[in-house]
Amino acid sequence: MPGTGGNRALTTTGVGRVGEEVAAAFLSERGYHVLARNKRTPFGEVDLLCSEGSCLVVVEVKARGSATHGEALEAIGQAKAKRLRLATAWWLGQQQEFRPASVRFDAVLVALDEHGHPSFVQHVKDLLGG
Repeated sequence: MPGTGGNRALTTTGVGRVGEEVAAAFLSERGYHVLARNKRTPFGEVDLLCSEGSCLVVVEVKARGSATHGEALEAIGQAKAKRLRLATAWWLGQQQEFRPASVRFDAVLVALDEHGHPSFVQHVKDLLGG
């Protein structure tokens, strides 16, 4: 069973942190600029805030320590979507540097192998719709 026993199995928190690092690198390699990571707000934490041109891209990272890809995306439900929207509005009201022309909500799904290395990365754009 993933995450139990074995050589240096990653904790749930460890899987999440590795997933966020992989997602940030993946997006950076594709021209996104990472503005903030793990931004805590009164409405919850936002994994990644990125810019793509004049668009703010709010990224929810879902990492799993198994090859089951569908479960990660299904974990982003209506309650999570509401919290992401509220957290993004709060963040935009707090910062001064970046005034986006638009906002998009994406997800990056990361599957890690038994050694904690990425075996699969999927970028889902416009997850919550415009």
